[in-house]
Amino acid sequence: MMFATKRLGKELIKIQQSLPPGIDFVSAPDFKQWEMDIRVLDANPLYLDQTYRLRFRFSTNYPIEAPEVTFIPLSQPLRTIPIHPHIYSNGIICLDLLGTQGWSPVQNVESVCMSLQSMLTGNTKNERPPGDEEFVRRNTQRPRDIRFVYEDSTV
Repeated sequence: MMFATKRLGKELIKIQQSLPPGIDFVSAPDFKQWEMDIRVLDANPLYLDQTYRLRFRFSTNYPIEAPEVTFIPLSQPLRTIPIHPHIYSNGIICLDLLGTQGWSPVQNVESVCMSLQSMLTGNTKNERPPGDEEFVRRNTQRPRDIRFVYEDSTV
């Protein structure tokens, strides 16, 4: 955990000093879990005036291993999980960047937030992934343990 703690400490200092537009730091009570808010900055009608909360969970192998990142719903003020072909209704995100094959230790919390912001910005489909209801009902794995098949890079 020593390396992960050192790396996350540096990231936290940088995040508290400045972040790109549409990305806000919420909390980091420890070096195991952080929360960030993201907003889509263009006029994409699917996400206009919406703020979405992300939960980052870090293992002791971070940054060698990707963080577990999910969207989380909040009731005050009302925030939902964004509707997107790669985001399940329980907040699990199907994105190669967050998987074993797509992750690189040069990535960080800020770059993951920017990638998700970009993913939402470019989306034109107001739909969930195929099989969303079944996946949400039956999945018992943590997001990092799910073996997604990345077939569609157009959304």
